[in-house]
Amino acid sequence: MGKLSLRAVQKLTCKKRDAWWTVLLVDPVATRVLIRIARFGFITPNGVTWGALFVGLGSAGFFLRGDTQSLIIGAALYHVSFILDCIDGKLARLKGNGTVFGGWLDYVFDRIRVLFCALALMGGQYLRTENAWYLIAALVVVFLDMLRYVDALQIYKMRMSMRTKIEKVKEAARQEAGTEQAETAAPQEPKVVFMEDLLRENPGVEADILKQQAAGVVDLHAQFRDRFPWYTKLRQALLRSRVRPHLISGIEFQMFIFIVGPLTGQILWTTAVSAVLLGLFELVIMYKFWLSTRDFTRVMEELAPAATSGGTVANHLRAGRHRRAADLDQPAAPDRIPVEQRFPAPEPYEDPGFQPYPEPRYATGHLYGSRSESAPAGPSAPVLHPLRPHTDVHWAEAEGPLR
Repeated sequence: MGKLSLRAVQKLTCKKRDAWWTVLLVDPVATRVLIRIARFGFITPNGVTWGALFVGLGSAGFFLRGDTQSLIIGAALYHVSFILDCIDGKLARLKGNGTVFGGWLDYVFDRIRVLFCALALMGGQYLRTENAWYLIAALVVVFLDMLRYVDALQIYKMRMSMRTKIEKVKEAARQEAGTEQAETAAPQEPKVVFMEDLLRENPGVEADILKQQAAGVVDLHAQFRDRFPWYTKLRQALLRSRVRPHLISGIEFQMFIFIVGPLTGQILWTTAVSAVLLGLFELVIMYKFWLSTRDFTRVMEELAPAATSGGTVANHLRAGRHRRAADLDQPAAPDRIPVEQRFPAPEPYEDPGFQPYPEPRYATGHLYGSRSESAPAGPSAPVLHPLRPHTDVHWAEAEGPLR
């Protein structure tokens, strides 16, 4: 294998938008290490993921010791573990051998590493100082890390659901109009163009210009940009350096707690400040998502106004309408529709070998049980035996545990 170009590898493997910690402190090292290890065929992305986990667990071991030297070593190992965690994805993109299982493995190992390091870091400090605030800090770190990633996955799921519904409504509108656009369009041509996709592919172009160049663009972030016009300029300035506007994400949260805190010796203060900043940015994301749902409602009302009920109850659910002849599909009788027509009997069971259970006969003083000699013969005859009264407990108490 010939020597790889650093610029070409960076362009292929680095994300267009990433956390500022990754852009400034990880990518310059990770891409150079990637060039060295890419020539070895036995190094796979999943193998690098396992290596990142083991180094992260080693970091947790030093955190647990709690002294100053161990904290410094633990912080350095955690940063090495995060660099390896970034290399596995870059190696998969470089060689094209990424798998779905590898993505799942990377996600799960990240959560395991954060959990063990948080418990070890705060637990080690608690054992040295007996300060209960470290135990509370451990719970806060684990909870916020879980909340951050669960909320991100759920918001992503809801965004994909909104996009799918808009695509279905537009496709139904094209079919009703009798157009052949869906059949004649190229396979790679998207049926619906979303503004967020255009901004992702063209980070330096303003949204208004993209709307003029592409007709029929669906914008699910219009209200947020209208309320915060300065956000567009800030976003463009950050994206010139590949830094995403979400400045305090899960990555920065982890790096401050597991690297900055141990190196400075201010673990509790660093954890408190990081937790507050992460919480504020998460609230901003939730607020932005709420505005996006309002944009979605507006778009759906424009595309399919008849499909939106406007918060009213459907007419066919109102009392008495199911008894009126005009509400039925079949013609009405002169006086009233017979009950047999309004409530037809169910179809007979099609399986000829099925035999339903016999109805219980509690009034006759018998229960179902094993076959007795006095029971009548026949495959469908009930098998009964006399009731046995309970001497020490009531019937309800005997039947209670069986429910």
